[in-house]
Amino acid sequence: MVCDGSDFLTSIVTRPEWVDLGCPVAPDRDLLTLDERELSTARDVDTKRAVHRLAEVAALDVRLTNAPLYRLQDVDLTNASISGSVGLIPFVEYALTADLLEGELLDAISAGQPIRPGRVSLRDKYLPDLAAVLDLPERVCAGGVLALCAIARPADPYRGPADFALLVQERSGSVLNASGQLAVIPKGFHQPLKEPRAETRIGATLRRELEAELFGRAEVDSTAGEPRVAAPMHRTRLSEPMRWLSDEPGRLRMESTGFGFNLVSGNYEFASLIVIEDEEFWRRYGGAVEANWETSGLRLYSTQDRDLLKQLVADESWSNEGLFALLQGIRRLGESDDTRLDLPTVEAAFTKSASGR
Repeated sequence: MVCDGSDFLTSIVTRPEWVDLGCPVAPDRDLLTLDERELSTARDVDTKRAVHRLAEVAALDVRLTNAPLYRLQDVDLTNASISGSVGLIPFVEYALTADLLEGELLDAISAGQPIRPGRVSLRDKYLPDLAAVLDLPERVCAGGVLALCAIARPADPYRGPADFALLVQERSGSVLNASGQLAVIPKGFHQPLKEPRAETRIGATLRRELEAELFGRAEVDSTAGEPRVAAPMHRTRLSEPMRWLSDEPGRLRMESTGFGFNLVSGNYEFASLIVIEDEEFWRRYGGAVEANWETSGLRLYSTQDRDLLKQLVADESWSNEGLFALLQGIRRLGESDDTRLDLPTVEAAFTKSASGR
């Protein structure tokens, strides 16, 4: 990606048509479905690393619940829609196999070890090359949904003219992924809470993560275990901010801005943009926006502050998928002629790779 003339490289493998989605996350476009076929996947566990991972989780008080995850089986992003199918895997199966890849890579880099075949055993097993990354039926490919959230604010005598607040989180030490790194918010695993077939769509995860990560709904936090409530996202149980956003069409705009596979973790990533354009939301509920336990710090950046946004993009603390979602979100916002926006210019740029290393 190129931001105001500076290059930013991420580990997301993608295609030109995958970063020009601009696809509304709406029922007629958001069409992932559940396919319960059992696919043949090598799931042998590296016992030593798995035991080390479990000990690390216990020592650091990381939240780990064996809830089901969606596993991507195929995806089609043509025709301005999100189509494809997902299966289900237990979270622990992912945590003790594919999710060990990032830790192995970081250990190898810290030790000055070459990243090549024969020197990183887990990567040799689970993700040896780019062909393996794209061979979804033959691997465990869990993933995430993350969004840059932009909330309109009225002019303020201290802050200045009307703008949008962009929300950025510093991930806490209690999360399994991207601990201590910067990320957009909300950010969550693509997974069901109550009804696996009804919750496959990206929008279902986005709405639930908004409630859990910004509006204080602990009962929709998947790490807390399955809720006893039959319909946790029923209108009568929504937080007051989410109920207000849901009461009228157009108050909450959600778009998928990009898709790719993370070569570090092997995960699929749906980068998204959440926009609240009515300044009345901030007047009513700005004080109710509060991050949950997954966040050690919540930052706000004004869309009128181009220089600070450029510094934010250049921060070395970003997770790869977080930076991808941030840049894609800024790029999409920048297509508007809204006077509340003074954003860096972001353009997609691609490097060719013959392998996943």
